[in-house]
Amino acid sequence: MSRACAEVSLSAITHNLKLIKNKTDAQVLAVVKADAYGHGLLPVAIAAQAAGADWLGTALLEEAIELRKGGINKPIIAWLTPLGEDFKTAINLDIDLGVSSVELLEQIIDAAKAVKKIARVHLEVDTGMSRGGVLDEWDRLVASILAAVEAKQIKVIGIWSHFARADEPNEEMNQAQIKLFDEKIDLAVKAGINAQFLHIANTAASLSNKLSHKNIIRFGIGLYGLSPDVGNMGDSKSLGLKPAMKLKAKLNLVKSVSAGASVGYGGTAVTKSETKLGVVTLGYADGIPRNTNNLAGVFVDGNRAPIIGRVSMDQFVVDLGINSSAKTGDEVIVFGDGAAGEYTIDEWAKAAGTINYEIVTRIGPRVPRIYPRE
Repeated sequence: MSRACAEVSLSAITHNLKLIKNKTDAQVLAVVKADAYGHGLLPVAIAAQAAGADWLGTALLEEAIELRKGGINKPIIAWLTPLGEDFKTAINLDIDLGVSSVELLEQIIDAAKAVKKIARVHLEVDTGMSRGGVLDEWDRLVASILAAVEAKQIKVIGIWSHFARADEPNEEMNQAQIKLFDEKIDLAVKAGINAQFLHIANTAASLSNKLSHKNIIRFGIGLYGLSPDVGNMGDSKSLGLKPAMKLKAKLNLVKSVSAGASVGYGGTAVTKSETKLGVVTLGYADGIPRNTNNLAGVFVDGNRAPIIGRVSMDQFVVDLGINSSAKTGDEVIVFGDGAAGEYTIDEWAKAAGTINYEIVTRIGPRVPRIYPRE
């Protein structure tokens, strides 16, 4: 390792996928959007497919296309496809498309006509999140769908929705969304739309609400060994999940400073006593949150060393302690699964006032992903 790297355990990915497959009778869709939550799109997708994933899912169409061209032969769905996307390529590559508006459906139909092939679509319905999904356009959309199905331009593969509060398992809104989803499905059937697949469950619902499983579950954050919500659902260990990412860096410099030394931009931190400081070769340009406080740091020389001062663009400083034997050039663990005593991803999220999803997805392209043989 030169400056920094993110080690990704594909065996952990495999473990997590097999764990959820043992908890459901539904097919499992491995969510690999956002470069597999920062873990690396193709390596994770290949591992997930080998471990038994029935589907792969992305938000963006370009990632779905990359999956197909990278050798993924399982069904793939892309569900965030704005107008003007390359729907012709998607249809030719047998990529399923999420549909949440009449305008989008019309463009997909035009692309299907152009390539003379039936497009595979999943109709998204809004059951209460008020984000994606069809609401008042229902009747108009149904009319367009039925005409396109009859003309052999599209095939409705699935109907789907998304929970707003599944990471709060006791929240009444979850049951209300399932009820509304079932009602929307009934309306679709009565209108003549018979979809083979129904899906609303995300990781949180997959782990806590079997009634929501339908016949596909979408397994996202859990695939990477992280809890959807530590406070409401417990941490990774309690859920049987194995965190897949370990972020490492190096100490670019170790120096001794006296009490009262100002550290970092703005002098927001001042040493309380004589100590040793370590300069870590990562910064907010690499995805380290600038606002991270001293509840996070690095693991080095068998000890935790908390952040001191502000995170800079390419580096941050940690307080090693006066008795540390760490030296310039030493490797540090920024975060991992906590087994050796290092800070966890959840601890970093708390220290930055955010969620574990953001910590892993924001690790930037300057940090190479490494896949150790296990």
